[in-house]
Amino acid sequence: MAPSTVKLNSGHEMPLVGFGLWKVNNDTCADQVYQAIKLGYRLFDSACDYGNEVETGQGVARAIKEGIVKRSDLFMVSKLWNSFHDKERVKPICEKQLKDMQLDYWDLYLIHFPISIKYVDPSVKYPPGFKDENGNVSPGKATLQETYHAMEELVSSGLARSIGVSNYNGALMLDLFRYAKITPAALQIEHHPYLTQLGLVKLCKQHDVAVTAYSSFGPSSFLELNVQNAKDAPLLLEHPVIRTIATNNKKTPAQILLRWATQRGVHVIPKSNNQGRLQQNLDVTQWDLKQSEIDEISTLDKGLRFNNPLAYDIDIPIFV
Repeated sequence: MAPSTVKLNSGHEMPLVGFGLWKVNNDTCADQVYQAIKLGYRLFDSACDYGNEVETGQGVARAIKEGIVKRSDLFMVSKLWNSFHDKERVKPICEKQLKDMQLDYWDLYLIHFPISIKYVDPSVKYPPGFKDENGNVSPGKATLQETYHAMEELVSSGLARSIGVSNYNGALMLDLFRYAKITPAALQIEHHPYLTQLGLVKLCKQHDVAVTAYSSFGPSSFLELNVQNAKDAPLLLEHPVIRTIATNNKKTPAQILLRWATQRGVHVIPKSNNQGRLQQNLDVTQWDLKQSEIDEISTLDKGLRFNNPLAYDIDIPIFV
């Protein structure tokens, strides 16, 4: 059976299962975070672009104040948005995010997307988004190397204990390994049976880089965003292969999808508004699928990517 945490190359322990904060409503966020901590969640995955870091911090602060956890019990993750890639912008936005969350440091801080766009001051537009204050998508000038070196300075200044990247492909990772002074501790990617990215996961393991999967349930998260290929794809939670394996293991389809990842050492960050499902999602490290079941799930790969800016009419072809 897999352990419930994995030691990063930075020496810090990272839980295999966390709570993802993308699309968590502001009016319920603080209480959802608080309740998740009470249930046993210790990793929370946020980003300034999610627009709920203040509320997340309120939930965390409440749990700490009530003695449910100490700050050192938690593993807090956030991300640098595209409009703050200029080296002089990295530290100030990191500090703002920490202030919003009522924290002194990040356990893990990631570059959100491998793209630089025009800087917009947070006092003008925040959360930032892909479009500037005039509603345009305007490219920035920062290189990924410049941005990553600024991220490394966050470690030396104590603002981040570990750093990493998100939405990078193999070529970008190989390039990053050449110029990084601090090897990235983690890569966060869209990862589910319709988009297994097995080669990228293997590359990261070879370089001792942890992989975190977002959108573990595939198209489900993107239906409300009106993403066409998500609407066209059969729901993974209802897929006959997943449902059969769930029945055979006396688990839910969601648990099967999450265990398919965690049993292979891939971290997951699901979310739910339902307390029962929250508990079920957390219980995906202490039982095993058969190797034949893991292999069968992996054959569902279609190369289907749902989290693509082009799908939101944002003309930034990151994944072409």
